Amino acid sequence: MTAVGIVGGLGPESTIDYYRRILEGWWREDPGTAPSIIIDSLDVQRGLRLVESDRPALIEYLLESLLRLAAAGADFAVMAANTPHVVIDDLVARAPIPLLSIVDSCAEEAGRLGLRRLGLLGTRFTMEGAFYPQTFARYGIKVVSPEESDRAWLHERYIGQMLKGDFRDDTRRDVISLITRLRDEEKIDGVILGGTELTLLLSAPIIADVPALDTTALHVAAIVKRLRQ
Repeated sequence: MTAVGIVGGLGPESTIDYYRRILEGWWREDPGTAPSIIIDSLDVQRGLRLVESDRPALIEYLLESLLRLAAAGADFAVMAANTPHVVIDDLVARAPIPLLSIVDSCAEEAGRLGLRRLGLLGTRFTMEGAFYPQTFARYGIKVVSPEESDRAWLHERYIGQMLKGDFRDDTRRDVISLITRLRDEEKIDGVILGGTELTLLLSAPIIADVPALDTTALHVAAIVKRLRQ
């Protein structure tokens, strides 16, 4: 049986969500069995410090996890978070097993839906990184992030609340308001929930009258498909 290795813990809530969703996706196809899943849980606070100040050390930290997963028998690996994909190209070049990217899974769905201008929400590192815009550009899709003050606000809520499993109604309302402003001011025709905790805060497929791309759901679908090959 093909086994998936998950670089988890970045953060814990989304790792739990991945595990549940992979099982649910598998059971829809084959309710009599279960997939092989190996999880290596990392320290989210260490990961955040490294993505902020030492990207080479972040690469090594994530690569160590990938090596452990490969040694444990994983045939391919995923990172159960958007932010560490800021160094995805470096990891792909050195990983001992193939990496299935959350960004590619999302871009493929956006292309299938015919979307052309998408808002991007997530941590500050994700919203300010090049990995989403560069990947989506290959599909002819423009990615826009909120203005600096909104990025700072959302990042603070993400780190201070969502990563800790604290999902508040007022934060949910404010994020929806932000998406509404992006729709009206930036003319987006969809929004990327580019944080695996954001997909726990917001579950509706349409938000502020535009499609909301659940990056966790799209990544999990790709994982289950790969597992069943």
